[in-house]
Amino acid sequence: MAQEDVSQLAAQRATSVGNPAIAPTDAPSGDDQLHITAATANVKLYTLPWSTPLAQWPENLLVNLPRGISRHIVRFVQVGDDIDALKEISRSSAEHEYSMLRQLRKLDIPCVEPIGVVTGRHNDKGEPLEAILITRHLRYSLPYRALFARNLRPDTATKLVNALAVLLVRLHLVGFYWGDVSLSNVLFLRDADQYGAYLVDAETGSLYSKLTDGQRSYDLDIARTNIIGELMDLDSGNLLAGGVDEVEVGNQLVSQYEMLWKTLTGMETIKPDEMWRIEKRVSALNKLGFDVDELDVHSAPDGNRLQIRPMVVDAGYASRKLMRLTGLDVQENQARRLLNDLDTYKASTWQQDEDESIVATDWMREVYEPTVRMIPEKYRTTVEPAQFFHDVLTHRWYMGEKIGHDVSMRAAVADYIKNVLPKTEMDSKQIAAINADADSGVIDDESVAGTPAQGAEDDRDDDGEDRGQNGQDENDRGQGDGAGDEDHEVSDADKAIEDDPDAAVWASDKND
Repeated sequence: MAQEDVSQLAAQRATSVGNPAIAPTDAPSGDDQLHITAATANVKLYTLPWSTPLAQWPENLLVNLPRGISRHIVRFVQVGDDIDALKEISRSSAEHEYSMLRQLRKLDIPCVEPIGVVTGRHNDKGEPLEAILITRHLRYSLPYRALFARNLRPDTATKLVNALAVLLVRLHLVGFYWGDVSLSNVLFLRDADQYGAYLVDAETGSLYSKLTDGQRSYDLDIARTNIIGELMDLDSGNLLAGGVDEVEVGNQLVSQYEMLWKTLTGMETIKPDEMWRIEKRVSALNKLGFDVDELDVHSAPDGNRLQIRPMVVDAGYASRKLMRLTGLDVQENQARRLLNDLDTYKASTWQQDEDESIVATDWMREVYEPTVRMIPEKYRTTVEPAQFFHDVLTHRWYMGEKIGHDVSMRAAVADYIKNVLPKTEMDSKQIAAINADADSGVIDDESVAGTPAQGAEDDRDDDGEDRGQNGQDENDRGQGDGAGDEDHEVSDADKAIEDDPDAAVWASDKND
């Protein structure tokens, strides 16, 4: 697919330029000039110590949150009221990743929010420093090693790879070739009794109009290999529960992905008198958390049957319904649990015939809001309200099971806060150990800089047509889109924010 086609995925375009009010006319240009391209008007970004290597930033700017393993220096920084993740990386990689993340956000893919790119950095001696990619910290999320450090259940690994399978399917549906699928490149959010996966590293990714089977297979094979290795690493550190077969978990990712892909995209043939099977197919997709916006239905070659295939599917079936009824923006499994509790409330208050939106308003006022308001202040930055509500419902059920009768919601909340919530905390020693582990994976960025998805060639002609579908040829793999070329006049980062009303760009010849 041509670069121009990829660019069309961005909703609006223009070229970012330095602000003449900040950059004097005699200021240096190009790589000698500090340049901040940002999708935010937060001027606090400009006050950060860009002339200092990220690893040497003062402690008073940093936020002590667990970090995932990365090849690059990563730090969480307080920027005004926001917490941002800063990654020191080559300019071409930073601009490419920023562009990819913005396009994925526009396509409603679960990923971190890109905030900006800082280039033209120099230290006090005038020596060049690497660029920095800025993303917003995903609130309530944790890297996979932090989850395992909390001594979770034996099925945690399975739940994480199932979440990753859903993310990978969604990425492939929109034509995104990842090139470096792994648990390390994902953040996880609790989602009722499951997990939701968010892409956090798009450095090697590329967008196409449609992926070939070979590209998908190559991504899936990378995922399986990386996950098996990551789980073996956890096992060597005594962080993996006993009885977990690392290879089997890796194989489960493949089977889960293939099941989802077939259900979402597979062709099904039915007889003319079996139209009920269309509704069954749509219902099955809804249970997996997907809406079907468009179905392709046409006659089979023999003329006696119909072939149906979902053409447009969107994740978030339950979460969109809950948002419509209550305004709550939560994960898919959390939404299912809250909708079930809403149904229970409707029945217990004899409002089965009442309009659903009216019942939802009552439920919010009488059940949900009083419950989440009981979250102690010390936990409000780390405990997601919808997940707290789900956990309290589960705890309430176990309490009732134990004593043999129903327990009030208020009593369940009080017992949960007293006996369960403190056990979910991660102390500073645990975070320090996780971050030391994360820093141990940092390597010289010069050795990893270059074209994204290097060596994974696309099997398409320049006009976007497929050249092959068998997935076995060396050329049947995804490739980068040229973002590694540092001689381009307009950077990917600048292109990505064109015409965005919330975008701001600062430029200065000063690095402090």
